[in-house]
Amino acid sequence: MTRGKRTYVLDTNVLMHDPTALFRFEEHDVFLPMTVLEELDAAKKGMSEVSRNARQVSRFINELIERGNKQPIEQGLELKLPQGIQLDRKAQVGRLYFQTHNFETNGTGKKRQLPDNLILASILALREQKPDAPIVLVSKDINLRIKASIYAITAEDYENDRALDDFSLLFAGHAELPKDFWDRHPEVRSWSERGHAFYEVKQRKDEDWYPHQYLYLPGDNDVELRVLSFHDKRVTLQIVDDYRGGSHTVWGISARNREQNFALNALMDPEVDFVTLLGTAGTGKTLLALAAGLAQTMDQQRYREIIMTRATVSVGEDIGFLPGTEEEKMTPWMGALTDNLEVLATPQEGGGWGRAATNDLLASRIKIRSLNFMRGRTFLSRYVIIDEAQNLTPKQMKTLLTRAGPGSKMVCLGNVEQIDTPYLTETTSGLTYAVDRFKDWRHSAHITLRRGERSRLADYASEML
Repeated sequence: MTRGKRTYVLDTNVLMHDPTALFRFEEHDVFLPMTVLEELDAAKKGMSEVSRNARQVSRFINELIERGNKQPIEQGLELKLPQGIQLDRKAQVGRLYFQTHNFETNGTGKKRQLPDNLILASILALREQKPDAPIVLVSKDINLRIKASIYAITAEDYENDRALDDFSLLFAGHAELPKDFWDRHPEVRSWSERGHAFYEVKQRKDEDWYPHQYLYLPGDNDVELRVLSFHDKRVTLQIVDDYRGGSHTVWGISARNREQNFALNALMDPEVDFVTLLGTAGTGKTLLALAAGLAQTMDQQRYREIIMTRATVSVGEDIGFLPGTEEEKMTPWMGALTDNLEVLATPQEGGGWGRAATNDLLASRIKIRSLNFMRGRTFLSRYVIIDEAQNLTPKQMKTLLTRAGPGSKMVCLGNVEQIDTPYLTETTSGLTYAVDRFKDWRHSAHITLRRGERSRLADYASEML
């Protein structure tokens, strides 16, 4: 090995999380213990995302072996990218090595045969063979990294799947303007069109704006704007609609704060095909998304129906143990959506008969679907709500968003403080990934909701407990 070249030992969970991890270590070498291959083999059966990834890793390795032209496996396999795979990485490639010999585990019994212990033993044996070569264990398992530290083995988390380095840098979707904003833009042009007011200003170097970003100027000259378009360093701003009171509501729901008003503007805009709402419990994400969907499906006839789904903790696993149809099986997971639907389905008059008629009407236009069966589908003129999107991996998020057909709108809701999927973090969640990747697209919008609107009890509990 050349000086400065490292050998990365990959844990099974890294490959199950990202099959392309084999090719993401640039000029450095990759080592796979036999235990990792055995765990991949055990996980290959099934229709879950983990099983698909395990099968993809096996296909990658088989292709590398075939490219090796039957050269001795001990010499390693050149880690050239397979056809159809494009990664943002340097041109240098390392080699893939396998554990080709047995080693002593210093004891017998089940405890010594745990996969984690076998991986550590293979690293210790490799370190004895190549004492001068830097060896690094890459694992998403915190406990395995702790064990490695006890044995003085350098261990790292797999970070190539991070959407951004620090979650606090995530695009919020809205920003406060400086008090002297209008003084900074003396050459402003304003006009009215179709009941909306517009401004055109020249963008300054310190103004880093994105399409459909919402801007507000608090104080006596309170104004709320959204970035509509960019043209030759000139930015068109539009005054947003006010859904905070009066008769201007969405399916009987009015915004209770500035961020909710921004969210309703994005949800009701036909030019926005993809909306992400990020916020803690009680900020109104589900209620706003449902109200906007009902208004555009029932009143405006913009969409044919609403499809509601969510990322369950066991996303992709079989839901057959629950009785009934697909919709009945998903019902236990959809408590948050049905709770909000009860609020929206309450008619002003008609008594019990009116409530029953309203529920039947809404049930005919709202479908609950499982993420298990999204692959291969195409949604035409549908309003799709994806709840608990923080539990999706970037690959699962891509699978869902590519289901959108003409005339459809996708709305992703989530709270990154409540990630339940193993090995996902705030910076690697599919929701974070989507927010960061779509912020430059002129047909998407994102709003981070920060203020809870449930009750004074809920607000006090979230603050004090």
